[in-house]
Amino acid sequence: MKRILLILTILILILSDGFFNLYAGEKEIDTILASAEGLFKMMKAKNYARIWSSLTEKSKGIIVDDTYKAIMKQSSEKGTQPYTKEAIREDFQRGGIISKTYWDSYLENFDPDLVLNHSSWKMGKIEEGRAEIIIQYKKSERPADLKMFKEGGIWKVGLEETFGTRKK
Repeated sequence: MKRILLILTILILILSDGFFNLYAGEKEIDTILASAEGLFKMMKAKNYARIWSSLTEKSKGIIVDDTYKAIMKQSSEKGTQPYTKEAIREDFQRGGIISKTYWDSYLENFDPDLVLNHSSWKMGKIEEGRAEIIIQYKKSERPADLKMFKEGGIWKVGLEETFGTRKK
């Protein structure tokens, strides 16, 4: 009798642990998807500071570097005083004029409604601190694999890691 009770107890513990892990997995998937959806909603709302806070540090670094290079080029042509990279980063953080100019230009070429309302989403691979969301636009042959990264316990969108094309 004790043996049967022991086996039942172990079985209950194993099954309940599996259930809680499954629940935690579903909760994590919901968190990942909500983070990605939040970025596109912030783009639609043109909430520049919130867009910035949704991005990975790598994406932010690439955007700051690209913006700095463009400003330096303009400054040398016009003979004006350029911004520092830190000033550019701070402007993006607070949703300032540089941020507004950058994101308005970005959104002239990208409609977040295509992702929010005209695409299907499904979860791709989830690994330690990394995940992919497969986004299939209804008129596209191939899906986009949106790369997500967990930074400081928060899922962030790897915008540049996903869509950026870097020139060496």
